[in-house]
Amino acid sequence: MDTVHDEPSYIASVLRARYQRRLPSSLNELTGPEHGMVELPLHIAWSGLRVLDLDRPRQRMSLYRTVLAEGMRDDLCRFLNKGILLELWPVLHKFISTAIKDVWEEAFPELQP
Repeated sequence: MDTVHDEPSYIASVLRARYQRRLPSSLNELTGPEHGMVELPLHIAWSGLRVLDLDRPRQRMSLYRTVLAEGMRDDLCRFLNKGILLELWPVLHKFISTAIKDVWEEAFPELQP
């Protein structure tokens, strides 16, 4: 076992770098839908529910958690909406990984509490 690569700080830095590469330049690039049904592609939602209703609060939260964790830059822009992200963030940031939360809040101060 390679102890250098198993250290929590190394793993955290790898995760942070992964999420930083995926960030949009601005929250204004998040032009995803505000209402209705959304079908996520398999590379984002590879297990579980893939068709979610943005008009149902739990499904909307689930979609945002999944896209933030698994989506690439184009997916973030396509499926997330700036207004909804800002609305959900006070609760959403408690349900995503620390790496995602920190990267997004550092890049976009308007998300910070």
